[in-house]
Amino acid sequence: MSFLYENLWLLTWKQVAMWVIGGILIYLAIKKDMEPSLLLPIGFGAILVNLPFSGAIGEWIEGTFIANGPLSTLYNAGIANELFPLLLFIGIGAMCDFGPLLSNPVMMLFGAAAQFGIFLMLCIGSIFFPIKDAASIATIAAADGPTAIVVAQKLGSQYLGPIMVAAYSYMSLVPIIQPPVIKLLTTKKERKIRMDYEPKKVSKTTRILFPIIITIVAGLISPGSVSLVGFLMFGNLIKECGVLDGLNDTAQDALANLITLILGITIASQMQAESFLSVGTLLILGLGLFGFVFDTAGGILFAKFLNLFLKKKVNPMIGAAGISAFPMSGRIVHKMGLEEDNQNFLLMHSMAVNVSGQIASVVAGGLILSMFM
Repeated sequence: MSFLYENLWLLTWKQVAMWVIGGILIYLAIKKDMEPSLLLPIGFGAILVNLPFSGAIGEWIEGTFIANGPLSTLYNAGIANELFPLLLFIGIGAMCDFGPLLSNPVMMLFGAAAQFGIFLMLCIGSIFFPIKDAASIATIAAADGPTAIVVAQKLGSQYLGPIMVAAYSYMSLVPIIQPPVIKLLTTKKERKIRMDYEPKKVSKTTRILFPIIITIVAGLISPGSVSLVGFLMFGNLIKECGVLDGLNDTAQDALANLITLILGITIASQMQAESFLSVGTLLILGLGLFGFVFDTAGGILFAKFLNLFLKKKVNPMIGAAGISAFPMSGRIVHKMGLEEDNQNFLLMHSMAVNVSGQIASVVAGGLILSMFM
């Protein structure tokens, strides 16, 4: 009978705390509908790996713990070698429509400006962490989970678990974090600025050449970004080529959903209480939030700066869509525009900025790899 209750006596308060954290993530996923495909697997996985001697992680053999459990196997097979994040990029690329951006290429500037938080966080993070860890933590600011994983993995950061959780958590919390920042930095009059959308016909040839050219240019400027940009652009090429409809549907639906599911629960393998509940983890979460806010602010302030010189003003809210959380951030900006003026349609502009932010965050991650590998 004592054997049946042996694990109960080995349970620690930290493990129970991780159950609570997992429960909160599950609550946000189900009750608040915040990226349930990510938060629910991560939350349940956090509970799964924080049971004493969890078989999901491994087993004790002759007094030695062997990490041969299913989550450890998935981690080694898909995250330790960056496979899962890169496969997910194919699905994200297939979802992206670069048409609005190609119709108005100037929107790329807003996507670039919204990466300000990454490099600010790099400077601040280097005060508290070794430079490679600081560089890895900095990528949280873009709310780009796959890029954060790849950068942290390649740089060998010891904080990979907290970085993964923070990147995906903040991406899920975009609807909560961004609106207050936008309202703080803009006036009601600015939020009411209307932007006419004059769609220009984008030829099929241009749509096909765009992902190819972006991959080449990014690779020449930042070789470290080739795999990140390449897989993203490959997914988009599948979408735009017009002869792979079946693969396009698979990439957007089955592949993206499956990889997201596996990635979410595999991330949880790095949420074991002893390593996760630490001062370093809390500091990473705080820095991640700080960088995310400044990424949002960077895009908004850049738009406000341009308005000093433009005769035809831009709505500064679109700058906030330059983070990598696609398509959530673009939709939030559009929704906030409608709340101020029910005839203010910002969707095409915000989505153009949003997809440019997706590209810019990947390139920024590649630049960090080139600088510190």
